[in-house]
Amino acid sequence: MRVLLGLVLLLATPAMAQDRLSLAPGTETASDGSTVRYEAGAIEVPENRTKPDSRKIRVGVLRIKAAKDIGQPPIFLLVGGPGVTLLDTLGDPSPLAKRRLRMWLDHAETNDLVIVEQRGYTLRGDMLELRYPAALLDRPSRIEDDIAVTRKLAEGAAAANPGHDLTGYTIAECADDVDSVRRALGYPRISLTAASFGSQWAFAVLKRHPGTVARGLISLVEPLANGYDMPAQVFAVMQRVAFEAEQGPALRPFIPQGGLIAAARTVRDRFAKGPVTVEVPGTGKVVLGLGDFQRALLSHVTDASRWPAFVIDAYNGRYQAWAAEEVESRKASTASLIGPLIDTATGVTAARWAQIQTDPALDMLGPWNFAAYAATADLWPTADLGDAFRLPVRDETPILFVQGDWDANTPVENLVDVLPWFPNARALIVHRGQHNGRLLRDRPDLDAATMRFLRDGTMPALPGRVDAAPVKFALPASTG
Repeated sequence: MRVLLGLVLLLATPAMAQDRLSLAPGTETASDGSTVRYEAGAIEVPENRTKPDSRKIRVGVLRIKAAKDIGQPPIFLLVGGPGVTLLDTLGDPSPLAKRRLRMWLDHAETNDLVIVEQRGYTLRGDMLELRYPAALLDRPSRIEDDIAVTRKLAEGAAAANPGHDLTGYTIAECADDVDSVRRALGYPRISLTAASFGSQWAFAVLKRHPGTVARGLISLVEPLANGYDMPAQVFAVMQRVAFEAEQGPALRPFIPQGGLIAAARTVRDRFAKGPVTVEVPGTGKVVLGLGDFQRALLSHVTDASRWPAFVIDAYNGRYQAWAAEEVESRKASTASLIGPLIDTATGVTAARWAQIQTDPALDMLGPWNFAAYAATADLWPTADLGDAFRLPVRDETPILFVQGDWDANTPVENLVDVLPWFPNARALIVHRGQHNGRLLRDRPDLDAATMRFLRDGTMPALPGRVDAAPVKFALPASTG
């Protein structure tokens, strides 16, 4: 159980006296029964640092002091998203939260651990959200409708959030928040551990505040210029999954002639000719179209164990499970406002945009990953940050990159794009690694080596590639 004490720590430096950090101590219990002593609170920072009269907002901060200080920089943990919080771990009795607390203790064994939340999505400040309307069940999903909904949300964002200067909710400002916390806590330099959007956030810290980062452990790599995924690189993940699934004896009897990729294309061509109506028990009819299939191809491959069975069932006209999922996905929902604010401001270069628009895999996957944001980028309050910000530059910071080659959210080619700019970096590719935070769970020796690097800077002699455990693929619906 959490115990929150009344002591409040007020920390500031003369250079950033306006950034007032208030932390209060408390305790939690980790999964193994260990006591987790922490300080949690918020830092007050300008909503938009480019405006001298900007109002102050609060951004959540947590610190766990090192159990045994070895004189090394603190570890700043940057979470993914945008629109994810970690401070909801405090007071959460779930096993997942307790395991996360144990991980935090491991990070804080010899270094302070600091977590900075994302402005606009912080439990110690504002939680800015969008409300997406329900989509109709009697018509297929269309990219034109997705753009129209996004346009309406963009045009109404400012009016829906009175008193907020939404122009300040960019990844550049998030990076400056990290540096404000660094200075308020009196750390000359910090180390970063980050994944997914957190990796993009880490690149922004490196770009905005050169020399302040001692080292970084970055996984699920998303460079600043790669916010919109290249369809062919995502499709390549499906090809890798398909090849392995076709080799295993469990699925071999169900693989359509020509293989899974050919089967997926057959289904794509079928839906290109017209939508299909499916009866969902307890709901009624739902109409599935080409756009729904394109989105489902991507959503299912994010869990590679499910993707082959989805393709096989769709190939054989068994749409019931997919249709039930589609009913859920079309319900009204909420999402973080900072998602589109940050992503449209970060954007992509003109060269990447031209490549995306002519990508050969667009016919299979469609433009769902980027079309709505690209079409409405000028309508969201945040301004484009420009190529000078998003393009990489040479950086001598020691970085250890860990990346999976079955990651459809942040494809492995992202790492290829950014690696040459970090001459002191090492890269470890995890074959079968997907988009999750435990890429090295099957190799505790390598996991420990990466943690040692994060703690004291010792760059391990890692292999360039390791295999994750083979995936147990789900069977298609025909097997019962």
